[in-house]
Amino acid sequence: MNPKLSIILPVYNVEQYLEKCLNSILTNTFQDFELIIVNDGSPDNSEKIILNFKEKYGDKIIYVKKENGGLSDARNCGLTYAKGEYISFIDSDDYIEQHMYELMMKKLDEYPYDIVACDLNLVYENSKKIDIVSSGYNNDLKDKNEIKKTMIHFYPTVWNKIYKRESIQNIGFLKGVWYEDLEFMLKVYPSLNSIGVVKNPLYNYLQRKNSITYTYNDKLYDIINNMESVISFYKGKGIYEEYKDELEYLYTRYAFATFPKRLAKCGNKEKYKKGIDYAFCKVNAVFPNYKKNYYLKKIGIKGWYIKHFNKALSHVNYIAQNMKKYN
Repeated sequence: MNPKLSIILPVYNVEQYLEKCLNSILTNTFQDFELIIVNDGSPDNSEKIILNFKEKYGDKIIYVKKENGGLSDARNCGLTYAKGEYISFIDSDDYIEQHMYELMMKKLDEYPYDIVACDLNLVYENSKKIDIVSSGYNNDLKDKNEIKKTMIHFYPTVWNKIYKRESIQNIGFLKGVWYEDLEFMLKVYPSLNSIGVVKNPLYNYLQRKNSITYTYNDKLYDIINNMESVISFYKGKGIYEEYKDELEYLYTRYAFATFPKRLAKCGNKEKYKKGIDYAFCKVNAVFPNYKKNYYLKKIGIKGWYIKHFNKALSHVNYIAQNMKKYN
């Protein structure tokens, strides 16, 4: 018989964290799963660690080794091997709580949710501080209109969720980009008729100093460009007008809030100004009337900031973000 759950674990250069991650999965109190480990051409000792676990756990682990193609490519590869009724993803530098899958799968005894999400912990390498973070879902949802409204504040990651296979059928991860989780989740949304929520922080998300959240790379522009892939997807499905308010809000939020905050980490004023000009150009081309957006009027200070974002506010942001480096 096929397992109830398929867990997909891409691996690349994580020998320092991998054993802890694997132990947390394989000793979980829920055991009706297969673990699909995709070695994405990792040059470190990750394979040795994987093979030791494979020897111990046998057919519980499906091991796939491939040439390096990036996180999205590794996840897409894992999906082709998955046999479970439900699918889950874990990043190999993170780890999960012992009862994570037991509690999440129990939600499915209540109702056949399309996805089940849990809260998470942010785990810092040096200070060891752990912050409890909401998944962005406060209640179970069974109304499609209410689900649509959660698009503006859900936590944009794939790994604190389990998915009914049908909900993500034919939706792969965009290859070669950053922020692939956001792009994937927004393409999943139209297929969702129900969301189950476990209000426990069961996933431990490691905050590495060299992660994309804390460093600058030109791939940061993907956070805007991926939204255009999402918009094309919605137009292709003939549902763009139905979701226009949510997509417009998200586009402007990432362009005028998240993008400038992370762009400032480049520490170069000219590069920063060029990036801000790019953000304004893209938003005005795609959503020229964004200041009239429904959600910008409803969401307090953040909505005001996005609506009134200009060169002066971008300059204040640059100074504020670079002051943090020295405090």
